Amino acid sequence: METSKITARIAGAVYLIVVLTGIYSLGYIPSKLFVLNNAQTNFNNIIEHEDLFRLGIVAGVICYVAFLVLPIVLYKLFHKINKSYGIAMVALSTVSVPFSLFNLMYKINILTLIKNTDKLNIELDSLQSQILLQLNYYNNGIQFVSIFWGLWLFPFGYLVFKSGFLPKILGIFLMVGCFGYLIKFVGSFLLYDSQLTFLKYVSLPATIGEIGICLWLLIAGVKISKK
Repeated sequence: METSKITARIAGAVYLIVVLTGIYSLGYIPSKLFVLNNAQTNFNNIIEHEDLFRLGIVAGVICYVAFLVLPIVLYKLFHKINKSYGIAMVALSTVSVPFSLFNLMYKINILTLIKNTDKLNIELDSLQSQILLQLNYYNNGIQFVSIFWGLWLFPFGYLVFKSGFLPKILGIFLMVGCFGYLIKFVGSFLLYDSQLTFLKYVSLPATIGEIGICLWLLIAGVKISKK
């Protein structure tokens, strides 16, 4: 029982790293620096706030490395409940990590373009367009990898729901969140921009479930009945 409590709190701490660095790199940085399809503004913001842009890349690396460790710790906590779902949880989450890390190369490419503008003899308009293109490639990669960010939540949520030592409601939020990610992915490709408003809310269950289970593991740990 004591080992499970320690494992739960380790999982919560690693999850907190994933959540905080994920919010910073995927939420805060884009909101401060990037404007959709505006090459000049994006270029100017990156030039003026290059340190912030670089910190976003570092935060992304930390996030994905922590996300590689997280399911392994969770598997140790849940494997006795259902080994098959535990393996599925680990497989679906870890497969996203190399894709996510490789996707950061598009941001690194932007720094390379900026630092080597004179050597490459690139005109300003062309440079801004290439940077916008790299950002679009990056965003496409995020959309693709979000499939796995969603899929792993279903076996994870199922294990939380069946565990008996964690709140079932959090497991439900995680499982519903899986479908929210998938709906958002499909909708972003099939719908026009004017129709995408509702997609901002479909990932809300995943957000509630992930932040909720992170804090629960970190603060409350697990409750195991004495036999």
